[in-house]
Amino acid sequence: MSVNPTKFLRDVRSEAKKVTWPTRRTTLVTTAAVLAMAAGASAFFFIVDQVIGFGIQSLFGL
Repeated sequence: MSVNPTKFLRDVRSEAKKVTWPTRRTTLVTTAAVLAMAAGASAFFFIVDQVIGFGIQSLFGL
């Protein structure tokens, strides 16, 4: 099987034209959503860790 670099590049260019990129607004909104979810998850796990730690300290009297 022979590989033709010119045809390959033509095909890549053709496929790249089909890509629909998100708008700047969409990118900013989804980035903000991801950061908010990460912050929320961090806060949740911090609170759960503190509650469990308090429970362990109370249980063992440390």
